[in-house]
Amino acid sequence: MSISKKISESMKNQSWIREMFELGNSLKQEYGEKNVYDLSLGNPGSEPSKEFIKSIQSLLSNPTPGMHRYMPNAGYPATRDAVANHLSKIFNVGFSFENIIMTCGAGGSLNVILKSILDYKDEIIIFSPFFPEYLHYVENHGGNPIIIPANENFLPDVETLQKSITNKTKGIIINSPNNPTGVVYPQSTIDEIGIALTQAEEKYGNTIHLISDEPYARLVYKPYKNPSIFSAYTNSILATSFSKDLSLAGERIGYAAINPNHVSRNELINAFTFSNRILGFVNAPALMQNIIPKIIDSIVDVSWYENKRNYLMKNLIELGYEFPDPGGAFFIFAKSPIPNDIEFVKNLLEYKVLVTPGTGFGKQGYFRISYSVEDWVLEGAIQGFSKVINN
Repeated sequence: MSISKKISESMKNQSWIREMFELGNSLKQEYGEKNVYDLSLGNPGSEPSKEFIKSIQSLLSNPTPGMHRYMPNAGYPATRDAVANHLSKIFNVGFSFENIIMTCGAGGSLNVILKSILDYKDEIIIFSPFFPEYLHYVENHGGNPIIIPANENFLPDVETLQKSITNKTKGIIINSPNNPTGVVYPQSTIDEIGIALTQAEEKYGNTIHLISDEPYARLVYKPYKNPSIFSAYTNSILATSFSKDLSLAGERIGYAAINPNHVSRNELINAFTFSNRILGFVNAPALMQNIIPKIIDSIVDVSWYENKRNYLMKNLIELGYEFPDPGGAFFIFAKSPIPNDIEFVKNLLEYKVLVTPGTGFGKQGYFRISYSVEDWVLEGAIQGFSKVINN
């Protein structure tokens, strides 16, 4: 065998999201794109803002000398400063550019963070259901992912968290608005997590990081508001990207932000910068770093997603499907009408409707719908949902 046993095994258990995506492409080739209703992939469907298009056209027409060369591994100081000012306004916390490192998307940010904090077999706690790549990210750096269930409302179960922390715990990963559920965590839950982690640090004498993955943070619908990790816990780190709120997923631009009051702030930024380099990212894309300061306060048309969410919720509820209130992102995580979610997903395929089984997110008996699609896809999918639940 020419590839490693570890990668071979991981490939056998690769993400259900990607598997459904590939299946969708095959079905579209066989039946025609307009006859397949693919709700499997969380790919932002809204186009980037006009500000982005104008900014990139202007930059390419008037390039700065050296614009495409290497820069400091942490990113351009001006870009980091723009991000710091942006976060300071949102969270009312005094960020400086030194607290920010530009990364290749949120996935790059999480890998930089985990590479910097994990020793072999150190533990990272993850709540299920979860974004499946988290497991690979932790294992990439020799860590041990510890999966614990969320509560009945798909919120982090703080009591279970307290029981799961050990002297090997280096951090926990949270995700709000959540993928796959769309659930937005209330500030009270984050505050409770902060208290639990503070107590655990005192008990074990170790630093425990609260790592918040927030690429959907600005895709939140009224009356919800995404919480602040920075007010809840000192040793907190934000990992995020512009993939969703600016529809730039393919450009791979994001950042890590360290709480200015973090006990190891300076040590961490040096480690993140080093890890960014040795992981082979080297630096975040130069072109996007030049663009971000010009458009950081802009956002895609959130109503584009909200209208689709409202349409889907109304129709699914009328059909009898059950799901937690999706206050953000562009996902609905519904209970399967039959216990076997994989079997249910296969039944939907008979009507050319593709969703992702909850098993792929660590939660059997559910399925994820991504409504980041055109209206005709949702309308066709509803017909399939109706036929399956009524059979």
